[in-house]
Amino acid sequence: MSLTETRQRPFAFPVLVGDVGGTNARFALVLDEETPGIKLPSQPTAAHPDINAAIRACLAGQDVPAPRSAVIAVAGPVTGDRIPLTNASWVVEPLQMIAGLGLRDVVILNDFEAQALALPGLSGEDIEQIGGGEPLAGASKFVVGPGTGLGAAAMIYAADTWVPVPGEGGHVELGPVTPEDYEIWPHIPRNGGRIGAEEVLSGTGLPRLAGAVARARKAEPHFTSAADITQAANAGDPVAVETLEIFARCLGRVAGDFALSVLARGGVYIAGGVSSHIAPFLRKGGFRAAFEAKAPHAKLMASIPVFLIHHPNPAVDGLAAYARTPDRFAVGTKGRHWSAQD
Repeated sequence: MSLTETRQRPFAFPVLVGDVGGTNARFALVLDEETPGIKLPSQPTAAHPDINAAIRACLAGQDVPAPRSAVIAVAGPVTGDRIPLTNASWVVEPLQMIAGLGLRDVVILNDFEAQALALPGLSGEDIEQIGGGEPLAGASKFVVGPGTGLGAAAMIYAADTWVPVPGEGGHVELGPVTPEDYEIWPHIPRNGGRIGAEEVLSGTGLPRLAGAVARARKAEPHFTSAADITQAANAGDPVAVETLEIFARCLGRVAGDFALSVLARGGVYIAGGVSSHIAPFLRKGGFRAAFEAKAPHAKLMASIPVFLIHHPNPAVDGLAAYARTPDRFAVGTKGRHWSAQD
């Protein structure tokens, strides 16, 4: 079966699109195939008992028509009719959304799948290039983002179609490479006998890495959050500075591995809440040098651009692009698409 045979039928407009995270749920309303989505007020997840209540709140007082469809991105696997959020108390139930909100269709996607959907549309001030050459038109892309965890997804271009491919790339192995790494890695706690990338390259991983750096340097571990570390690094704390230098270097290594795995000549994109706070360290040479250090393919890697995403919420724009023209994308919706007749 070809990609064109599996493309989804158009959604019934207006389409509500939403990126539901552990702290906030961000929504927009897509009225038709041509106009940009109308941004709606963000809703703190803790302020509402469920997603239906949050959607009603974001629509209240807005001069917009009621949505007929919804495309929602959530953090966590989409399995079955009850989808618990990874970092919040909500359980998303698409059939309850249809019944309670009068929707015809609901599609639930992975949060980094939504990030991947945004990549073809990012340009200008939305992104900042960190090394490499020009992205090749029609070439595959990759997005990786350290946030609460480490998200990752590919955007493959095949048969004139963009194919988002989410996965669990955040759990790839992350071992020591430099002499400095070999001093620090013995102090990083193992999870199941191994160190996955997310154990270091995330908001929760940063304090873990800082503790390992402190112990290796015979200092007292005292950082409890990523914010503590970035603030201390800005003030010149040596443990915090070394931690962020190692973090940037390791993120470059992992991003380079992902680039090689899909030959991402269209660029590698760095998303996630942590990235914006450590941008000065990503701009330094260590990140890019680690990205390119992939012998025997260093020349190839030097040509691949990396982009730091500055867009405040690319996932919502990615979902809106999919909602407007689903035939541009090959999104697998089996087991993730509910309709009023289900």
